[in-house]
Amino acid sequence: MEIYKLYPECKDNIWGGTKLKEKYGKKTDKEIVAESWELSFHKDGPTCIENGNMLQSELTAEKMGKNCEGFPFFPMLIKLIDAKQDLSVQVHPSDDYALKNENSFGKTEMWYIVEADEGAGIYLGFNRDVTKAEYEQAIAEKRLTELLNFFEVKAGDCYFIPSGTIHAIAKGCLISEIQQNSNLTYRVYDYGRKDKNGNERELHVEKALKVTNLNKYEYEPMKIQTQQGDLLGISRYFTTTFINVNGEKRVIADKGSFKCVTCVKGEGKIGGKTVNLGDSYFIPAGYGEITFEGEMQLIMAEVRKYYVGIDLGGTFIKGGIVDDLGNIIYSDKIPTESEGGADKVAANIAKLTRIVMEKVGLGKDDVEGIGMGVPGMIDSKAGNVIYSNNLRWKDFRIGEKVQELTGLNVKIANDANVAALGEVKFGAAKDYENVVMLTLGTGVGGGIVADGRLFEGNKSAGAELGHMVIVAGGEQCTCGRKGCLEAYASATALIRDTKRAMENHKDSKMWEIGSLDNVTGKTAFDYMETDAYAKEVVGNYISHLACGITDFANIFRPEAILLGGGVCAQGDTLVKPLQKLLDKDIFAGELGPQVPILIAELGNSAGLLGAAALLME
Repeated sequence: MEIYKLYPECKDNIWGGTKLKEKYGKKTDKEIVAESWELSFHKDGPTCIENGNMLQSELTAEKMGKNCEGFPFFPMLIKLIDAKQDLSVQVHPSDDYALKNENSFGKTEMWYIVEADEGAGIYLGFNRDVTKAEYEQAIAEKRLTELLNFFEVKAGDCYFIPSGTIHAIAKGCLISEIQQNSNLTYRVYDYGRKDKNGNERELHVEKALKVTNLNKYEYEPMKIQTQQGDLLGISRYFTTTFINVNGEKRVIADKGSFKCVTCVKGEGKIGGKTVNLGDSYFIPAGYGEITFEGEMQLIMAEVRKYYVGIDLGGTFIKGGIVDDLGNIIYSDKIPTESEGGADKVAANIAKLTRIVMEKVGLGKDDVEGIGMGVPGMIDSKAGNVIYSNNLRWKDFRIGEKVQELTGLNVKIANDANVAALGEVKFGAAKDYENVVMLTLGTGVGGGIVADGRLFEGNKSAGAELGHMVIVAGGEQCTCGRKGCLEAYASATALIRDTKRAMENHKDSKMWEIGSLDNVTGKTAFDYMETDAYAKEVVGNYISHLACGITDFANIFRPEAILLGGGVCAQGDTLVKPLQKLLDKDIFAGELGPQVPILIAELGNSAGLLGAAALLME
């Protein structure tokens, strides 16, 4: 694939200056360059490439990326803007309003301040709640700016501007603007300025009154870091990241989206191609690893998908915004309050969903839906909790209820299954599509991922891996049967067996911990090198766990067995003997495909990421 250097269309609006031409390398015959449309498929100024062709004529759907497939046209437009004079005060409508009234999409945008003269700034939102009458009167009396926030700006500042937010760029600002691909603007105040023909520019007051958010505007910059850089703004149309290159930095252009990078400071190379101040490059989706070299600052725009992940626990509900790369953009938690009943819990899930979405500026149209991991027996297709002991629920259609409260698509699954899916999509097993996961905690939970999708059984009631019998007539299990894997391989079982060993052998060094009340799942491991009884406990534990693992390996022949839970903190002390036993006992031995045993790595994030991944299947 080729990386394209972009040749923008330049605009000579009356308020523009000459910096883009003189300092930022824009080639044009125009004396004034108010805007350069760096990445544009818009009919009013399409971007070209080095051979003179329009960029859009060179791109396939594959090069734009699968995240662009749902849009009726290319989703974003990127500009550099040089404001020598004040721009008009204006507002952009939402998609809903624009589609109904203008046969067009609306416009959400963001501004990154590249340069700013001393005292330069922007107008953004109202400085208090206003009424429609106050707004209209201020326009008529040409004092609208009195009602607006004025933010004095400096290089590096960033402002996200949702549709419906009144705004204006004041003189002295040079800005990188990333916006929805629309040129629809309602101008409400223009300082009485006249165009090159001596006419005052048209105002759109009546339309603006219908679409403007009249509430006080609160500015809160996004402070989120990802592996790529500092996240500046997100929406369904664009995700923008600031990348500081100091020597060398590597970024992956995945199949989900193209990347467009604009150099706003310094110089260097992108994939071996020279980059000067003001240059923009288009990197196709699926390009793979790309190297940025030099001393430069880049603004990178791409199209990402966003999901709400909910991890429902008995005490707290954890929720977060997750992108399609597995980045947790923001997360929070609130009390579950299960004592208030199922409807109360559903209302709290809806509340947390609103909190995390509002925190990062996402609306309902910006997220793909809500994925939820729920404890208990779950009918995931129906969105129904058949039974949950932790929450004391029977037959509660939580998916339907949360969808009703939020207006978002909802998918649910058992929490252990969801954790397994999280590890396969984004964690220790991300290189595999066929995985069995065991969680070794109070009980033994499990999850099966086959061909990248959860295997859940009839009405999602399967995959209860902890309740496979490995010792007929053996230890009593909480499920009612005897000899289940859970009764031998859980942390609870390990603690039970450690206490028994200590009670039967008063000379055990394990008594150094003081009393049986101090026994934990790691006690036997701590003493296994110095105490024969502790070594026997650990050996029996590993032998029973290996028996279960080998059975799962024979039944499913996965690409990997994944272990999670507190016992896994023992690392190689646990995994190496387990792997040795599995390799010895697996059906056909070395003749069949081998099954490595891995330790889960996402920890408490597995549930949230796996919940979001339910919507990515």
